[in-house]
Amino acid sequence: MALHLFAGISVSDYPSALKWYELLLGAPPAFFPNDVEAVWELDEGRFLYVEHRPAHAGHALVTLFADDLDARVSGITGRGLEPVLDETYDNGVRKVTYRDADGNEIGFGGGPA
Repeated sequence: MALHLFAGISVSDYPSALKWYELLLGAPPAFFPNDVEAVWELDEGRFLYVEHRPAHAGHALVTLFADDLDARVSGITGRGLEPVLDETYDNGVRKVTYRDADGNEIGFGGGPA
């Protein structure tokens, strides 16, 4: 049985968040289910969405693992976003963390092959 992921991030300023997440993810949303949500398909069956929910904004902690971490971080930097943290753990796993305007943390991780 396959598991699919549909992870949401609450934001206070929906139009600004759309722009920021497009820079972070490198593409516009895959679809808009309604006037207050935007959805990106990260991979088959794996979705990340932002939703205008000001009272809940700023509490998300999301980490995405990438096979191409260096290329992904380089692409994000090229689109104008800088990480707030770049760390490597004792086990060799690296995590690069970004924060949106609300303080939601989106990390990209990768490790030794």
